[in-house]
Amino acid sequence: MRYIEVSGLKLSAVGLGTWQFGSKEWGYGEEYANETASAITHRALDLGVTFFDTAEIYAMGNSERILGRALAGRREEAFIATKVFPVLPLAAVVQQRAVASADRLGVEVIDLYQVHWPNPVVKLSQTMAGMASLQRTGVIHHVGVSNFNLSQWQQADAALGGPVLSNQVKYNLVQRKPEADLLPWAQANGRLIIAYSPLAQGLLSGRYDASNRPGGVRANNSLFLPENLDRAKPMLDALREVAAAHDATPSQVALAWVIRRPNVVAIPGASTVAQLEANAAAADLDLTDDEDARLTAASNAFTPVTGLSAAPKLALSRLHR
Repeated sequence: MRYIEVSGLKLSAVGLGTWQFGSKEWGYGEEYANETASAITHRALDLGVTFFDTAEIYAMGNSERILGRALAGRREEAFIATKVFPVLPLAAVVQQRAVASADRLGVEVIDLYQVHWPNPVVKLSQTMAGMASLQRTGVIHHVGVSNFNLSQWQQADAALGGPVLSNQVKYNLVQRKPEADLLPWAQANGRLIIAYSPLAQGLLSGRYDASNRPGGVRANNSLFLPENLDRAKPMLDALREVAAAHDATPSQVALAWVIRRPNVVAIPGASTVAQLEANAAAADLDLTDDEDARLTAASNAFTPVTGLSAAPKLALSRLHR
């Protein structure tokens, strides 16, 4: 397992995202929640994965409960990150919700407590006052944000009066907006980018094409429009060819590409122990500079249909499924 060091912390470059723990929208039932999730968590620890990410909004707190139960007895091996859902994130509310998350997780201290989304109404000074109080009283160790732009991250930093350690953002070979300013700022200031959806909800696995599209939650993702899957073919072919050179999978290569960037931890989810093992193995996959450049160029050439122009196509696509 590859590790990165940021602000005195040593963290696994590949972590485990637990959005799916207890989440019915992913189609996982009681057996997954009660047995598989625990097996995935324990195997992750065995393989040296230390970073575990959850949130109070995931399955309305159930993800935190499932993760907490799975980590019981092995708490010292894990760096636990969770998030406050920013509905009225006043100082007192943030403090109350952190205590509730710690209780669901079964821990005395949360390693990283993140603001899940910016709130356009409540001032960051209010939210960060609550975070600072939680740090002073030892309920949390580190403060983070999620889905913040650079200006918002810097404002949060100033409002806290200390380092806001991390920013959790969507980052993968397809969605590379963080490279414009978030990633350079994190690298220059000893901060962390936590890459969620590092496989673009499975697009980068190479399993899908216009004749084989996913259902469920992903059916509403414009990346899986037939037109976009056709446009993605050169990039996916590049992933497959690099993967073949390493006796790896396209997913592993896509993860290796993400964590090759300094100060980045990727947090893919896992539906099985085997998938967790494959994700963890990606941390030890060393891409060459030429392979990295080839994948980056293929990503640059991918121009998916997104936004308003994708909406009618998605609606029509759902009618024909």
